Amino acid sequence: MAETVLDIQGLKKSFGGVVATDSVSLGVETGELHAIIGPNGAGKTTLIAQLSGDLTPDAGHVVFNGKDITTVPTHRRSHFGLARSFQITSVFMGLSVIDNVALAVQAHDGHSFRFWQPAATEARLRKPALEVLEKVGLANRAGTIASAMSHGERRQLEIAMALATDPSFLLLDEPMAGMGVEESAAMVKILRSLKGDKTILLVEHDMDAVFALADRISVLVYGRIIATGKPEDIRKNADVRSAYLGES
Repeated sequence: MAETVLDIQGLKKSFGGVVATDSVSLGVETGELHAIIGPNGAGKTTLIAQLSGDLTPDAGHVVFNGKDITTVPTHRRSHFGLARSFQITSVFMGLSVIDNVALAVQAHDGHSFRFWQPAATEARLRKPALEVLEKVGLANRAGTIASAMSHGERRQLEIAMALATDPSFLLLDEPMAGMGVEESAAMVKILRSLKGDKTILLVEHDMDAVFALADRISVLVYGRIIATGKPEDIRKNADVRSAYLGES
């Protein structure tokens, strides 16, 4: 039986009178790719923000590898093996691809940022940065300034920056948002290559990608999880089809 690496227990978060997450409980197993789907406004990004430490829950607990991290700050969670990518790209546009990744390596190692001296010139940072870029198919773009990249490439770079912190668990918030067909296919290939090596919690609107990648899927509607199961079971679930999949 697979071990539960992330245990979410009764997580609640409200903004004024709006309940964004409503007693969410969920377990993510070691090595699986677990997808969270649901309509706009369902609370998916709010849930991810609580897991990454960017938001503090009003109630409930987040347990990672047996440790309660509910109130642990974001930067410390990265040292436990958690890394997050954002719905909107958060790369340094004025820096090269390799400098972006090298800075992520540097930050994880606890060294100070030195923007006046490109981080990638240091061998101890350059080698792991290049290894990560190879994994996401960007090694040949190492010297490119991030602002000159396509949207899809920037999303790949953001995954590389997350991987540069050497995580065991990736929190991915809509990595395919705004992508075309070819870019989405490239991202699916990257995520498939990470399966098994990393445990992944994926929030995504691209249903083709979700059903192609996910080991299990949880459906979030109005802040509540209405179903969790294997992709084929989620497709057949009448409540899910009524609340979300049947929309289109």
